[in-house]
Amino acid sequence: MKSLAKLPVTIVTGFLGAGKTTLLRHMLAHAEGRRIAVIVNEFGELGIDGEILRQCSIGCTEEEANGRVFELANGCLCCTVQEEFFPVMRELVARRGDFDHILIETSGLALPKPLVQAFNWPEIRNACTVDAVITVVDSPAVAADTFAAFPEQVDAQRRQDPNLDHESPLHELFADQLASADLVVLNKTDLLDAAALERVRAEVAEELPPAVKVIEAHGGELPLNVLLGLSSETELHIDGRQTHHDLEDEDHDHDEFDSFDLSLPEVAEEHLLATLRNTVARYGILRIKGFAAIPGKPMRLVVQGVGQRFDRHFDRAWQPGEARATRLVMIGQQLDRAAIIGELRAALM
Repeated sequence: MKSLAKLPVTIVTGFLGAGKTTLLRHMLAHAEGRRIAVIVNEFGELGIDGEILRQCSIGCTEEEANGRVFELANGCLCCTVQEEFFPVMRELVARRGDFDHILIETSGLALPKPLVQAFNWPEIRNACTVDAVITVVDSPAVAADTFAAFPEQVDAQRRQDPNLDHESPLHELFADQLASADLVVLNKTDLLDAAALERVRAEVAEELPPAVKVIEAHGGELPLNVLLGLSSETELHIDGRQTHHDLEDEDHDHDEFDSFDLSLPEVAEEHLLATLRNTVARYGILRIKGFAAIPGKPMRLVVQGVGQRFDRHFDRAWQPGEARATRLVMIGQQLDRAAIIGELRAALM
């Protein structure tokens, strides 16, 4: 019964582009009065995902919303858990009366098991418990046996870690994300036919214990009572879940993982997307995210791309006095910053 008094924490993991941020946005928009704190593990100098999530803080002022979204901008949580995660959690523990639930979005390359194990630290375990680890799966990518939309780029990034030497590291990371899961969300199922979806279910089932539930979604729209309140207490049994990385040194870095931001003026939507796709193809950019100002449009366009696939939507109106500008973050491996910025500005300005 003691655990019932602990602050529940939901960890959302999955590859870049699988739909983690969309799922969190849906959860915040349908919080139904729950007071939720969010930790966003983010690469890039601009907190794009964090700013998107702050727009979903229904019923609070901007100042209050800023106090509820904690961004970790120094790499994956498995690497920075001691440097950044612990101080943030200590602050949330001190304010535990202000919240009903904590959501953590890991980076697309994070291993969830070390993060869950951190909840056994004395200052955390007495105040918090892992309600569930939710692994979001890019169903079309799994159906294509790539596991991520652009596996070559992600695999190249993984191979920068000298401690890893696997024949199929991307598959093993996918398996490790599933091994830590209490709930698996098969996302983008509307893009598959029945036979392909059945193959995805079979692939996922190979990595899961029978007790782990698998549900289907498209766009992250799931009832909140399916996602929260699972009371899994994952930290108590995470050590018993075998992963491919159990015997490997977790003290690794991602110094070869680059990111930078740039600003551009207003630009036509289709011209922007065509230019970004061309830039991705030329420079091997892993991900592009940000906001765009579209001529004649009163709303700001959110742009999020993984490889050649781009999602976009208008999130809010431009505020009075706010500069109508396009701001983007580029994420990838050993990026030629000067060349990318030069070509984008030449094409779009």
